[in-house]
Amino acid sequence: MSERHENPASVSGTDQAQRPTRQLTGDGSDRAGGRRSVAGERDSGLAAGHPPASVARALCDGEHADPFALLGAHRCSDGWCVRALGLDADELALELEDASRVPMQRVDATSLFVASGLEQRPARYRLWSRNQGGTWCHEDPYRFSSPLGPLDLHLMAEGTHLELYERFGARLLRHEGVEGVHFCVWAPNARRVSVVGPFNGWDGRRHVMRQHPGAGVWDLFVPGLHAGELYKFEILAANGRLLPLKADPFARRMEPPPGNACIVEQDEHVWGDAAWMAQRPAQSGRDRPVAIYEVHVGSWRRHQPDGRPYSYDELAESLIPYVLKMGFTHIELLP
Repeated sequence: MSERHENPASVSGTDQAQRPTRQLTGDGSDRAGGRRSVAGERDSGLAAGHPPASVARALCDGEHADPFALLGAHRCSDGWCVRALGLDADELALELEDASRVPMQRVDATSLFVASGLEQRPARYRLWSRNQGGTWCHEDPYRFSSPLGPLDLHLMAEGTHLELYERFGARLLRHEGVEGVHFCVWAPNARRVSVVGPFNGWDGRRHVMRQHPGAGVWDLFVPGLHAGELYKFEILAANGRLLPLKADPFARRMEPPPGNACIVEQDEHVWGDAAWMAQRPAQSGRDRPVAIYEVHVGSWRRHQPDGRPYSYDELAESLIPYVLKMGFTHIELLP
């Protein structure tokens, strides 16, 4: 779902500069396998949905390992509450399903806001943010469940999932009635993983991902994103060091040089090889010679005079006839 804006303020900090090394707090997260908070559970000891100031600051600084333990809808001492980050907002309001708005209170001079005293859990809600630049409406990524199922996580933990390409990477999908992109990456030794891009100013505090400790997997559904979005992953290592931004090993498309970001891609290719696939089992290849042509795509052939590398479509038109003419039977693409 696209954001609605009323003279929206621009997001600052669109460069990819690295922030100083940070130490994660232990609040809400136990990477040794202990009990973790679950969205919707009662927050014992938190008055009216307000967490301790240290926890709120850790969350706003991107130093809390389990944002889902606090953000989104949770039980609190006076019913239900909703917490949300408003890093660019002076004010934040909760829009319920009946279009009514509930003002949210800022927690201890941080960028964490809370609306408490709700009689029932809001199944669907949106957030209204306001600052000097205007007012805008947006979805809260922390109100959504994970698109990954228990079987996915079990097979990932075993290392026996045979369709990882359908789960990892950046997938465009409609989740719980909202269009967006599901990001998923395997980083078992990370202390925190965030997805970053121009959509959040390359700021790792804004979209900290959900950790699945037993599988080493991190994921997050970001509503409102579309094909063509640039992204990378920001990883805080086990030793507390913030690593350089990482590319997605399951990315379906990459930014051309000199850029190196991943690109959210809609797979619209229509395969036309049904006849070849039908006869492939009868041709095992074990009873005929094999000659493999190794090729580095980026340097095999370039356009003249600008030196631009061939695209894969252009490469197919020239490389395959060349390989057949030279008597090779297979092509191996070098990294």
